Amino acid sequence: MSDAKIIDGKAFAAKLRTDITAEVSKLKTEHGVTPGLAVILVGEDPASQVYVRNKGKQTLECGMNSYEHKLPAETSEEDLLALIAKLNADENVHGILCQLPVPKHINEQAILAAIDPAKDVDGFHVVNAGALATGGEGFAPCTPYGCLMLLKDTLGDLSGKRAVVVGRSNIVGKPMAQLLLKESCTVTIAHSRTRDLPEEVRRADIVVAAVGRPNMIKGDWIAPGATVIDVGINRVEGSEGKMKLVGDVEFETASKVAGAITPVPGGVGPMTIACLLNNTLISACRANGLDVPNLGFAA
Repeated sequence: MSDAKIIDGKAFAAKLRTDITAEVSKLKTEHGVTPGLAVILVGEDPASQVYVRNKGKQTLECGMNSYEHKLPAETSEEDLLALIAKLNADENVHGILCQLPVPKHINEQAILAAIDPAKDVDGFHVVNAGALATGGEGFAPCTPYGCLMLLKDTLGDLSGKRAVVVGRSNIVGKPMAQLLLKESCTVTIAHSRTRDLPEEVRRADIVVAAVGRPNMIKGDWIAPGATVIDVGINRVEGSEGKMKLVGDVEFETASKVAGAITPVPGGVGPMTIACLLNNTLISACRANGLDVPNLGFAA
């Protein structure tokens, strides 16, 4: 039995989607505005197809318009950029995301840079990254945004807490650190080159693991009572050769020491699409000069 409080991301995400649905209904009724999310998928990557299908389904369930653009793998970069330009100019589209990875002949950075920052609900554009770093108005990437919501729901005020983010990716690690800084945490970004990584993790009140290595962070790395957010989603072989999902944190040992911990699956994962929908709602409100609803916790 685990001693830690289990942070239920699935339940939190469901409530967030319910709140988003209510706000979308109000937008339609009072202002005649329906938020629209355009998702572009290039090629036939199986994992990406599942993500795109789930995004489309949840977009429609929240009362938003879903625009799916599924393109063959041989689509040229020029044609993809032309589609993005068209979506940038479409007033019915408030959010645009191109599902990554894209085929190798397409420059990923060029695609991300082409999306209008005001419609970049993934929060990957350099303008939004800059806004996050300097306290401006932009979009935070969905996964760290969801992690912050779970942390604030669990701990309340984060001010003064010592946080360690393990991982330095542009998608999770760096923006997570910026969000925690904004909450007045004392933040360390650790990674594969960090000297004595276990000791760095042990000093933290908050541990966010986003390194992509199954069960890397052990229970004896965790300070008693610390809050652990596990962003990792790794497929490993379980008993009888069946594949199972595990995080970057060894849940079995860490849950005996931590004060609160997210499970994998059912922790951070469900928050990502819910935060994507929240960003799309925010974008629709901004585009129409309307007040932005403060759902979950504002990043």
